[in-house]
Amino acid sequence: MMTRTIILFAAIALGAVRSACALYSVSNRGEWPKIWPKELEPLRKQARTLVGPLVAQEHYLIPFTKREEFEAAWPHLLKIKSQGAPIILVRGPKTDFFEIKPAGVLIHSPPQQEKRSYPEQPIVSTNTRERWMWTTYMELAVDGNIVDLNRIALPPDTPIIDERFKNAQNKLSN
Repeated sequence: MMTRTIILFAAIALGAVRSACALYSVSNRGEWPKIWPKELEPLRKQARTLVGPLVAQEHYLIPFTKREEFEAAWPHLLKIKSQGAPIILVRGPKTDFFEIKPAGVLIHSPPQQEKRSYPEQPIVSTNTRERWMWTTYMELAVDGNIVDLNRIALPPDTPIIDERFKNAQNKLSN
């Protein structure tokens, strides 16, 4: 009886994971637009692209394992961010659905269309990621070694949202 229960729960869990993945199309390379800076081209091989879930929003995961490689790419990554869009700082490694190990960048981009039917600006929402969904914004997975905030310049005209200690604060208040 115990074995059947375990098998049933395993099947349910597998079905839930497959359902979540089915909401996204996945590519094991960076499929970003060719108009992005040419200096980012070598990063296509190490990146992943996820498109979804309901709207065809594009998410580019670019992990880095060498500080020098990240620091060389950083100024070019900043060029693709929408004006006024934030950089969200998260703790590296990022281990949720959009996994980045050990450190790196997750770029969220609105659907790539020739003519957009929406303005590239924030929408009214209290959810940070939803608020910026029609802009190109980024999450920076900071590990203190490869991505070290003491070694890079954050743009002065960019909102910085620091979520690196969000879970630690929740644990303290429980």
